[in-house]
This record gives sequence, C-alpha cells and structure tokens, in this order.
Amino acid sequence: MSTQPGPLSHVKVLDLSRILAAPWAGQILADLGAEVIKVERPGAGDDTRSWGPPFLKDAEGKPTKEAGYYLAVNRGKRSITVSLDKPEGQQIVKELAKRADIVLENYKAGTLERYGLDEASLRQINPRLIYCSVTGFGQTGPRRDQPAYDFLIQAMGGLMSVTGEKDGKPGGGPQKVGVPIVDLMTGMYTAVSVLAALARRNETGVGGYIDIAMLDVQVATLANQAMNYLVSDKVPRRNGNAHPNIQPQDVYACGDGDVILVVGNDGQFARLCKVLGKTEWVADERFTTNAQRVRNIGELSEMLRAEFAQWTREKLITELDVVGVPCGPINSVAEVFEEPQVKERQMLRHVPHPSGVDVPLVASPMRFEGDPLPIRSAPPLLGEHSEAILSELGYAPADIEALRASEVI
Repeated sequence: MSTQPGPLSHVKVLDLSRILAAPWAGQILADLGAEVIKVERPGAGDDTRSWGPPFLKDAEGKPTKEAGYYLAVNRGKRSITVSLDKPEGQQIVKELAKRADIVLENYKAGTLERYGLDEASLRQINPRLIYCSVTGFGQTGPRRDQPAYDFLIQAMGGLMSVTGEKDGKPGGGPQKVGVPIVDLMTGMYTAVSVLAALARRNETGVGGYIDIAMLDVQVATLANQAMNYLVSDKVPRRNGNAHPNIQPQDVYACGDGDVILVVGNDGQFARLCKVLGKTEWVADERFTTNAQRVRNIGELSEMLRAEFAQWTREKLITELDVVGVPCGPINSVAEVFEEPQVKERQMLRHVPHPSGVDVPLVASPMRFEGDPLPIRSAPPLLGEHSEAILSELGYAPADIEALRASEVI
C-alpha cells in the first residue's frame, strides 16, 4: 500500500454536515488525503452516531456509542464539538473557515445565516473559500425550506416507480433501493463539484458557492429511464430485475439456486446459446437482435428458465465465464467480503480505533498508480480532536477549559 501523501493532502475541509449525503462527500475528500475537520454538536454529535444497533464493540465486547451507520461515513476525519448558537462557537468556526479551502454544510436553507456562518459571511473573511450547501431541495423553489431524507427523495424523484416487481406479481409494488443511494450519489456529485471549483480557483484565485439538491441528483440519475420516457412519451414501469432496454438480463433459477445473467450484446447472446446447446435460437427472428429480444423477452425468458433448471449454478457460471458471458451468483453481504476478487482488491481494511479494537472499514475504490488509498484514521470519537484543533488555532489551555465549562465545546 502506498505511503505517499494523497492527491488532496494540501486541501483543508471544514465539514459542518451530518447524516449521510454531505458527510459522504467529506469522507471521499478525506480518502484522497484532505484534512477534514468535522464540527459536531456538544454532547450529541452527528445524528448517525446513535443510528443503531449495531454498534461497534470495544475490547471487552461491550457496545460503544459508535453506530455502524456513523462508522460508514466518517473515516479519516477529525472531530471537534462546537455549539453554533453561541458567539464563542461561531468564532471558532470562523477561525477554522479562515484556514479552509472547502466548507461542506447541509443545514436547512437559511439556518447558518442566523449564526453568521453562511456563504456570504464566511467568504467575506476568506474570499478563496469554496462553500457547498447540500439540502433536500436546494436553495430555491417552493420546497427549499422543507427537510428531506433519502427514502422520500427516492419516491419523489421517480426511482421507486421503476424499482421493484411488477404490479400483480407476488411481492409487486414500489421498492426503495437497499442502500441510501440518493444520499450516496449526492455525496459523489458534491465531491465532484467542490473539486471542479477547486480547479477553477487554481486558475482565478477566487472561491465560489455550490448548491446541491438531493432531488436534483435523483432526477439526474434517472439516466436511461428518464430518456426512455422523454423520447417515447411512455412512462417507465417497474420490471422486477429485468433490464428495460437490454435482454436477456434477469435473475434465473438453476437447479440449485439463482444466478444473474447479463447479456449485453448479440455476440454474447450467440455464445450463451452455444453453451446451452441451442444455437438455433440465434437464427430465430424473435431473438436475432437485442431489439427483437426486448420485444419478445417473455417467450425467451420461459425458454431460458427451462434450460437453466437443468444446470447447477457452478457449472453454468463456469462455462459462461469461459466464453465471456457475464453470469454470477447473488451474494449476501457476508459473501461479498469472502469473494476472492474483493479480497484481492483489499476492499476490507482493519484500522485501530480509540476503543481499543480494530474497526473493520470498507476501503475507497479509488486507486492511483495502481495503489489503493490508505485509510489514515478510524472515524473519530465525538470531540476527539477538540483540544488539539483549538490549540492549532492558538487557544491556550485555560481558554479551552473555559470553553468547555461554558458548554461551547
């Protein structure tokens, strides 16, 4: 593993955010080497710290106060507790902003303005600052003042209308995705946006303001489903696991369990037919092209299901792998971390945690020069770095003790 400084080791991030979307962006920046200072509420901290069980267990096997949800989003950061509604706390944040390159915040529109910590106020003291606001609905529009969570945005943004089994089938009805995908994609767009602003600042010397809305992100990531509607005027519907545009792609049952089949082009379909001993299907006018297979997928799926039922999963996956037709198992989360490819890529790491144990963490997928990014530190305890950060800002020990006594930190 590389011990070189990360590509963002020169960047300082002030993370005023909590929950998931913006903290996910902060974690991406921390993975890339940025110094990320997470500002949290005294005594409570980020809401996700309590979003359990499960909680990390300490060396004695007792639950800590660190929920798995929180641990997933905050590695590599430093934590300071600051009460934003007190003038002394606001001054601490302003001192941190003077030294920062990027500010991430996800308060309701207008909240930080009351504390003098909004974009206009902080960029007045640091014109080079890149200030990014992440909210459910953005800084404009009739819903700008409303709170939002991933589940709500999956529904409002159309994702649940195309996710799940067809109506009328067992288990039919709208479904949310099994991970908070809107939060995660919002974090990704946020990270891309602030890095683009950083690149622009390198050219102009001036910072900027970024407004990211979860609903905007979900509308953007409707992707092919949005364009299917816009070019056809046909509203996409739930289709179970079947792909709306490329076939055959679905879950199929072998004699001893299910597999995923992902045929992406006509050549792969021909090779699938050869493995199954059904080369005549290639010349069948119902299936000769992808467009024909999409139109006739009901018939084709029935034929495939009859054939797959005669195979074991291992044999089918092995033979299709040889000819380059994507086919694989449906792994549980536990099985994912036993997958040889995942192990080879070092996607699971164990990092020392202040509770006295090594905390298991999922690594960043980004690699530079072939090397995985190091995880510099475990997700911090609440206020773990308060004294150190304040000392760096020039606060004397007596000042820090006074701030603690007055519940500013």
